Amino acid sequence: MKKQFLLLLAMPVVLFAQEKSVLTVSRYFPKADKVTLFEKAVGAHAQKYHKADVRWMVFSIESGPDAGGYMVAEGPNNWEGIDNRGDISKAHMDDWEMNVQPLLTDKMRSDYFSYRLDLSTADLSAVTGKIAINHLYQKPGYIGDVEEWYKAMKKNWTDTDQSVAVFQSSSSGEPQFMTITMYKQGLKERETAFRPPLAVTFAKANGGEDAWKRYLEIFKTSVSHQWGELLFLKPELGSK
Repeated sequence: MKKQFLLLLAMPVVLFAQEKSVLTVSRYFPKADKVTLFEKAVGAHAQKYHKADVRWMVFSIESGPDAGGYMVAEGPNNWEGIDNRGDISKAHMDDWEMNVQPLLTDKMRSDYFSYRLDLSTADLSAVTGKIAINHLYQKPGYIGDVEEWYKAMKKNWTDTDQSVAVFQSSSSGEPQFMTITMYKQGLKERETAFRPPLAVTFAKANGGEDAWKRYLEIFKTSVSHQWGELLFLKPELGSK
């Protein structure tokens, strides 16, 4: 009986260790005259070498400072899986270096992001064809305030039936939260008249107008800067 009790106590630790909530997010920028070749090569590479925990989802970046590039989301995985992945095979590396790398510019970026279930209304399998990403950077020492603001926003997203996944960067440059809005009904969800104004829905979800004013002040004092972009999923370029 004692052994069974100890096993039950250990279960949450085991489950936590096995949770796959880490994405490796990379951005690549093909040469202007090599886009078609790049898409063909990266699709073939993903479908041959990226399965299971290292599967790829590929998006074209349609707006913002990285427009014209492609975002590759690898995973989800966990840190143990990333740590134990080991060396990538020679065939894998040769395929990338011979068929994909020559088609790219020198610009690229790679980051780790951890999924925040407590701040999200969408799970990791809820990706839609069109998404918006907001990159939010908190001031040092204000992470608790930003998390409080996100929890209030989650109530608003729940009430207005918005599918939103929130990720937190991990050892990847300036600390940030990446907020991904999944457009279940397409870009028409961005129309001004599609939903009531944020100030109205936020106040309703969080107890009134005073709540909106409070969280607006939190946002003003705790956020350093932010920027946004639109991306379109390219399933033919990702893992099958």
